Amino acid sequence: MGEREADLLLVERVQSGDREAFGLLVGKYQRKLLRLVMRMVRDPAEAEDVTQEAFIKAYRALPNFRGDSAFYTWLYRIGVNTAKNWLVANGRRMPVMSEIVDDETEGIEESVLLRDDETPDRVLMSRQIGETVNAAMEALPEDLRTAIGLREIEGLSYEEIAQVMDCPIGTVRSRIFRAREAIAARLKPLLDAAPDRRW
Repeated sequence: MGEREADLLLVERVQSGDREAFGLLVGKYQRKLLRLVMRMVRDPAEAEDVTQEAFIKAYRALPNFRGDSAFYTWLYRIGVNTAKNWLVANGRRMPVMSEIVDDETEGIEESVLLRDDETPDRVLMSRQIGETVNAAMEALPEDLRTAIGLREIEGLSYEEIAQVMDCPIGTVRSRIFRAREAIAARLKPLLDAAPDRRW
């Protein structure tokens, strides 16, 4: 039995009144959903609250779940929408990829980050590339930024992103293509000037 089928059985148990089955779904997806929300909200305490709110919304909406999509895709959509609502309510924007990477590497000594094949020039160039990607993503409209984030950071398929963003798959492909083009256009001058292009 695949993961999707196992989730569907748990959903059916919840729909039949088995609250313990929902606890199993929460246990299975809590860390994944928290990680997704944390990337958007960026405040651990608030991210936990937003994640809990998303699970509450999912529980209330579960009687209407028909299984057209995988449970985790449906849950991701609820999580993304709940986090976006929280960001709007608190006057904040979604962070971009390099901000997330910077947070994850904070506190690591430079000597650990420098590998044998990484010269200071390469480290500097990598940072410049990260800053350029950050600026390019910051400039993207929210729909493009969300699509590229779900693809590149969360690793969702085009079909899953279409379900999360509630739009046709062609729209997802177009958004990701346009986001990549915009980022590439900002990176091109930097990469063309690089003395060593073996990236």
